[in-house]
Amino acid sequence: VFWLFFRTGRLNGTCDSSVDMELFLHYSLIPSLFIILVLSFLQRREQHTERDDTYLLWNRFGMIIPLDFVGTFSNRWSYGIAFGATANKVMFLFSEGYQPLLVPQWAQAFVLLIGGIEVGLSHFPFFACLSSEFGLVSSVLGFSYSLIWFVVTILYIIQCPHGQFVGNYETVVFYWPSLLCLAFLLGRFLHIFVKSLRVHLGWELQMEEKPFLEAHQAKHVRQLLRTRPRQERNKSWFQTRIYEWDPCFQFPSRMIGTIVLAFICLYLFIVIEFCVFVYVRDALDVFEGELESYITSMNQTGTPALLQVKELINITKGYLVIHVMQSLCGLAITYSLVLPVIHHRALEMLQGLGIGILTVSIVLGLVVLQVWIAASFFLQPKMGTDDKQKPLALNNRRAFHNFNYFLFFYNVLLGLGACLSRLFISCVLGTWLIARIDRTILQSGYERADMGPRLSARSRTRWLLLQTLINNRKLVGLRKPRPGLGSQELAQTLLTCSES
Repeated sequence: VFWLFFRTGRLNGTCDSSVDMELFLHYSLIPSLFIILVLSFLQRREQHTERDDTYLLWNRFGMIIPLDFVGTFSNRWSYGIAFGATANKVMFLFSEGYQPLLVPQWAQAFVLLIGGIEVGLSHFPFFACLSSEFGLVSSVLGFSYSLIWFVVTILYIIQCPHGQFVGNYETVVFYWPSLLCLAFLLGRFLHIFVKSLRVHLGWELQMEEKPFLEAHQAKHVRQLLRTRPRQERNKSWFQTRIYEWDPCFQFPSRMIGTIVLAFICLYLFIVIEFCVFVYVRDALDVFEGELESYITSMNQTGTPALLQVKELINITKGYLVIHVMQSLCGLAITYSLVLPVIHHRALEMLQGLGIGILTVSIVLGLVVLQVWIAASFFLQPKMGTDDKQKPLALNNRRAFHNFNYFLFFYNVLLGLGACLSRLFISCVLGTWLIARIDRTILQSGYERADMGPRLSARSRTRWLLLQTLINNRKLVGLRKPRPGLGSQELAQTLLTCSES
């Protein structure tokens, strides 16, 4: 379904567009690299190399940070909306429409990784210009680059507003979130330019550098050191029934960006699923109308027989859903396993199965490789020779932020795939249990097989254990020591926290 939509523009012969968004994505790397070089030239390196009283490359061409996922709490929504501008490209990658290279089926994971890196590189100027300290230059470059993307997207929508999948205004329906995000970025860069120009002319004072401790973090420290308990304030209706925010906490930029990108991708999923639902509903209505007309013509009683047919259809809907799903599962097993063996194509079947297993293994291997690289190159070394693990302290922060940024889009694709697989499993289980009104779609017996509730329950259990040990320090000494988990360090920490 997703592949069909994102290929609709090419299948539609009535639309002759001079703008190819996939080709423009490739060519956008040229101005993107130019902007990166300009900002890198302006950025001075913190650690330079001296050679004959001169600096190598005049101490220029420092490493650019697109976004600090760990410690950035300013411009969070600007970064989030910049991620929202990439939603259509992420969905294009997810639909497997990105095919720059002819590779075997088992190597599709590498193609998606390359596609994610290309999307990250093409949108790198948005984040780099937002986080750059050179406001005048970065705002002009960011505004120009955003304007290019905005104009190209507008031209594509004007030349091909309709499609074969949704129908009228299909391109508008799918591209208006990206247009809205690009329009916001245009306004944001214009605001940065005006503010930087006023500072440059001396009309405003230069903002202070990033503080060592954020304002909300300072409030949290004061709250921890306060001897008297804080008085409860009157809560509003929103805080009581929907969400109660903490003034000492702010969601990081990574969370905001993930939420914005997830909501836009969810909107695209809903539109596509709604179109599929409308198509299936119309087909079922046509079938039901033909069945009613046939029975009416064959039966002289007319209306009573028609009412009986409607009652029969309503009663047997659950029965039909269950048996249709069972039939589909049987057909899948037959066509994938039984028929290839009967027609002497068992080797082809085993080859396809091996390719599927190899593809999944490569995907999991890339995830494990990310964790290994992060632990090997971006964590500080062990503090002592007896330590079994490295401390959770970052080293080479600039390289880590770039590494984290470029793999963000690939991890989003993996997250979308995991989300759809969980939905598919829940739908399969729900169809089998649709006739049981005493069973939910995903009851507690099946939650153990689902990753989300399992991780949530595990985290909740650990947090309750920690809270119990802090409030009851006598239980710390009664715990059974477990080698390799740092039980003694944990006990000492808990005793210190309880005493303070």
